[in-house]
Amino acid sequence: MHIADLEAAINHWRARMPADASSGALAPPVRALADLYGRMALTGARYWRAHAIPPAAWQAWLAWYATLPDAPCIAVCSTSQGDAVCKGCGRTDAEVALWPAMGPLQKRAVWRRITRQATALRFLRQAAAKQRQTG
Repeated sequence: MHIADLEAAINHWRARMPADASSGALAPPVRALADLYGRMALTGARYWRAHAIPPAAWQAWLAWYATLPDAPCIAVCSTSQGDAVCKGCGRTDAEVALWPAMGPLQKRAVWRRITRQATALRFLRQAAAKQRQTG
């Protein structure tokens, strides 16, 4: 699990289940994720191995993950025309083919990479739409 995904999951749950106003107590999903975040911060880890994620944190993370779009596909698949990397979504041919069999952590790793690269049509369209909104 990447720390950026953990932060996003914490923020998701904090927005939905704020801390108790009188006691400051965190909601169970926030507490579970925050405990893992604290461990990562103390050790300087940017990733946490899946088998070492506490069950409560894993369940809270999976519930956050379920709110995200599954695949980055925008129905402009150039891998079907022989491209090694899809011009539409930015995934490699192997990632497109193996996507249904990938687990959530593997899928999030691909999402992080293609988002960071931001070269696929998916991201160029998003950038253009943002520019139109602010322009």
